[in-house]
Amino acid sequence: MGVEEALEFVDNLVFLKTGEHLDKTQRIILSHLWEDEKRTYQDIANSVRYTEAHLKAVGAELWHLLSRVLEAKVSKSTFQGVIQRFRTTQQSLKIGDIPNLAGNGTKPQDLDSNFVGRDRQIAELHTLVSRGEKLILIQGEGGVGKTRLARKYFKSQKFNFVLELWMATEIQNLTPVESVVEEWLRRYFNEEPGGDFGISLERLRRKLREQTFKIGVFIDNLETALDKNGKFLEDRRPYVELLRVLADSDVHSVTLVTSRERLRESSVEVYLYPLEGLDDEAWREFFSSCHINCDCTILSEMCRAYGGNAKAMQILRGAILTDFSGDIHAYWQENCTYLLGERELKDLVASQFTRLQENDLEAYRLLCRLGCYRYQDIPSLPIEGVLCLLWDVPEQKRRGVIKALQDLSLIEAKKGQYWLHPVIRDEAISRLRLVTEEWELVNRKAAESWTQRVTAIKSITDALTALEAYYHYLEISDFEQAGDVILQGRGKQWSIGLPLGCSFYQLGLLQKNFSVIKRIIDDIKSPERLIKLYNILGYTYRIIGCIREAIECYDKSEEILDNLDIKQTKISILFNTGLCKLDLLEMEAAEDCFKSVCNLAQQDSNFDNYMAYAQCCLAFVKSCSNFKEDAFYIAEDAFSAISLSTRVTLWGMGHSLINLCLTYKNLGNIKKSFDFCQRAIFSSKENSFTQLKAKAISCLAGLYREEREFALALLNHSEAIKILNKIGAKSNLAEAYYQLALTHQAMGKIDKSRESFVQAIALFKEMQAPKQVEKVQTAMECFEK
Repeated sequence: MGVEEALEFVDNLVFLKTGEHLDKTQRIILSHLWEDEKRTYQDIANSVRYTEAHLKAVGAELWHLLSRVLEAKVSKSTFQGVIQRFRTTQQSLKIGDIPNLAGNGTKPQDLDSNFVGRDRQIAELHTLVSRGEKLILIQGEGGVGKTRLARKYFKSQKFNFVLELWMATEIQNLTPVESVVEEWLRRYFNEEPGGDFGISLERLRRKLREQTFKIGVFIDNLETALDKNGKFLEDRRPYVELLRVLADSDVHSVTLVTSRERLRESSVEVYLYPLEGLDDEAWREFFSSCHINCDCTILSEMCRAYGGNAKAMQILRGAILTDFSGDIHAYWQENCTYLLGERELKDLVASQFTRLQENDLEAYRLLCRLGCYRYQDIPSLPIEGVLCLLWDVPEQKRRGVIKALQDLSLIEAKKGQYWLHPVIRDEAISRLRLVTEEWELVNRKAAESWTQRVTAIKSITDALTALEAYYHYLEISDFEQAGDVILQGRGKQWSIGLPLGCSFYQLGLLQKNFSVIKRIIDDIKSPERLIKLYNILGYTYRIIGCIREAIECYDKSEEILDNLDIKQTKISILFNTGLCKLDLLEMEAAEDCFKSVCNLAQQDSNFDNYMAYAQCCLAFVKSCSNFKEDAFYIAEDAFSAISLSTRVTLWGMGHSLINLCLTYKNLGNIKKSFDFCQRAIFSSKENSFTQLKAKAISCLAGLYREEREFALALLNHSEAIKILNKIGAKSNLAEAYYQLALTHQAMGKIDKSRESFVQAIALFKEMQAPKQVEKVQTAMECFEK
């Protein structure tokens, strides 16, 4: 086989196996080596614009791909022989030739008919990345093709995965960067974010530096977050820090940012890549693929009129095919005068909206209504999200209305997901807002659709999808309903429906809780909702070690509660306040809280779960004092209570087992303490309660210390600290360092003990926990003797 025949044969094989063709770089490698298999990657690099390292990386992936396709081991030195044998075997078995896909109208290097004329730009981006550019800003007017180019680049270069951030087109809908980084760490790196944004950023930087595979970062529509001078808006300044991390020369990632405006932040090293419109040739290729007879003169006029804008090209295609039966002459004769007056995409978009309003009112209404969606955290809609906006259209006609918008390229669609191009959404939302009643009704319909879509929160995507309803209620200033989105119970994970706010801190998305609750809490009128929101906020603060802020939330809840008679809420507030006091080592105050919980729970058997929780905490408090006998009897009753109650949640069970473990350790019953500790670890692992698991492992380390099994103790200390450091659970982390210091102290390793004591003190001081600091300092007095 000659080079061209071999390339065609291999390309068809790969397509039939994977559904994708060979890319440009793969074809270069194959063609050069087919001519001379002794050529090195450096030889090939010298004749093309790629680096040797890049060609080696692509080559390694290529041999792996061909091994899978040909079902035989393939390498740089053997691939030609393997392919020849495969071809010979195929012919001897009289199997028909593999269809020539390129000859049937499928382009080997580009299956996307909407992506034309950008080969040079793809190559230029590749060159920039090869020479070490980490952060590239693709700047151009709306609709010029910035987003499509970025996505095509990532796909063509075979990135392992791409972190995406779709910036909202309206300032009030911008996602806080803290939430973005949290989600990236959790979703892509299985890494817990830190309680502090700086810590989370450093963890992201570390992950991007240590990864050996290709990671892409895609930030779309940055202009929303910029002011008129090209700097980030004052309340969006943290985005600067994210871009600085992504621009770090040591990270193994490539970041493409799209924006209509230039970024002018001197502290961010960014390469500006201006993107112009497509040329005449690209427009001719596109319209020819759509079977529109192309008059060169007319196409050149149209291309110049719209500056080669790619989105304009697609809209024109839809209008010519749908409204003028493919007659480009007739279309241009009717529209050229009006559109050439203002040579901007906005004119074309506005004219298409107006034409749609005149010719198909149902499709027009749907297009305007689709502007209500944000297309940000969840960048596309399932079909249900589109159909719910057609409430006033007969069911049998709804799919036809959607198809009409697709034909006109006014709605994007792929694999059952739908979305609007930002330029189209701008026009849609501006028209939708003109009709107040429609604006409110549409947002309510959209919110209801999101709510119905998620019945249980099992992943970050589930949680973010459910939260979309919140933003729709926020748009119409229905703060009560927005609050209900955060409070609504979903699923049966903890025996009862788990509120979305609780799912956020369980999933590690702590910043999301802060951003969404703080935004509405001053506008909530319902006392019941206010209390519940403050409770979720308080618990989130406690997880990251901001104990004083947590107590402040519970105090506010209690102030509101004074005018109500809701026993369960009162018990919950008292119990959580007690946990805060425990973290601060304010034992008397904690004991008072837990006793009050027990007194209230005794009055109603429906609160027997809180009775059990409080008794476990009380037993621990007593075991830390001189009332050891009381601690023993309370612990026995507590274990019986949590075993018998049907209302004890899995989370509550985990906490209670840890408290019983600590209680029996203090009482000197190490055997029983071991038993409770193992149960707590098993329960936490089974239910993915990371924080509880780490706390239980730290307890286990302390038990091994008591048994003088120092090697096992140190192993468990290390594991607990690693986990707690990841999730930023400051209070538990401080205690874990304290326990590690005690183990080093028992081993006689004074320097290491002092080091861990100092780390514990620093964390307790950050928490403003003077009694905890005093506890550590007391333990350090032995160094002075």
